[in-house]
Amino acid sequence: MALETTLVLVKPDGVQRGLVGQILARFEARGFQILGLKLVKPTRALLEQHYAAHKERPFYPGLVAFMGSSPVVALALKGLKAVDVVRKMMGKTSSAEAEPGTIRGDLGLSRSFNLIHGSDSAEAAAKELALWFKPEELVAYDLTRLAQVLDLREEG
Repeated sequence: MALETTLVLVKPDGVQRGLVGQILARFEARGFQILGLKLVKPTRALLEQHYAAHKERPFYPGLVAFMGSSPVVALALKGLKAVDVVRKMMGKTSSAEAEPGTIRGDLGLSRSFNLIHGSDSAEAAAKELALWFKPEELVAYDLTRLAQVLDLREEG
C-alpha cells in the first residue's frame, strides 16, 4: 500500500483561537509524518489559485477575504491513505453536522468557521502542495517509529 502526502491548512479561525497545537497533535497521534509546517500570511493571488475551482460560487469572495484575514498554518502530512484519513478526521464541512470526535465536530463553530482545509483527492493534494510549499520546504526523513504506526502489510 502506498503512502500519500496531503495538504492541510489550519484556517484563520483555528490560528486565532489558538487551536493549532490541538489540531496538529491529532494528526501526530494518528501517526502522520510531518514533511512541512509553516505559518503563512497568504496573498490574494495564492488564495485565488487555491480556490480557483470555486470562483463562480457565491461564497468565493468571502472565502478569499476570510482566508487572507489572518495567518494560516500549512501542513504537508504523509501517511497511509493520507487524503481519505485526514478528510475523515476533519469531519463534515458544517461543524454542526460533523460527528463528535472529528476536528470540526469537537472544535468547529459553523460552516464558515470550520477550522481546517484538507485536500480532497491525491490529484488536488499534489497541486495544492505545490502552491503552498517550495520543494526545498518539504523535508523527507526516516520515521524511526514507522513500524509502530504503519502496518504496511495491511490490505485495503
